[in-house]
Amino acid sequence: MKVGFGWDIHRLVTGRKLILGGVEIPFEKGLLGHSDADVLLHAVCDAMLGAAGLGDIGVYFPDSDPGFKEMSSLWFLKKTEALLSQKGFRVVNMDGVIVAQTPKLSPYRSAMTETMANALGIEPSRINVKFKTAEELGPVGAGEAISAMCTLLIEEI
Repeated sequence: MKVGFGWDIHRLVTGRKLILGGVEIPFEKGLLGHSDADVLLHAVCDAMLGAAGLGDIGVYFPDSDPGFKEMSSLWFLKKTEALLSQKGFRVVNMDGVIVAQTPKLSPYRSAMTETMANALGIEPSRINVKFKTAEELGPVGAGEAISAMCTLLIEEI
């Protein structure tokens, strides 16, 4: 068994879709990034890669590569899962938290859980997603950004 941790943050801007946990969230702003900027899935990928000792998301999907422009982070998650599988690992469970002042995300919890479970090929009961505000502190609390963290357990197969 190995444990990994991932973290990501992106700025909120107008003119972009808000994608979190692989789910489109109706909101007037979205996250700025080279890909779809899904902070939760980026944190999950980093946790998976870290647990396996394989670096981070930027090693495999660099923002300097135009091929990843506007790419779905679900694609990154599936590719990261395939890489772990090739190395002889599988995800046992994950625990993630999205920190956002707005919008309210709890109505999308089950959709995020199902989407990530399908991408990872595991039961939804092995995925937990929580939502917190930043209590109006810093850029997340001011509604300028959204961040996410993930702790994840993998095992050799």
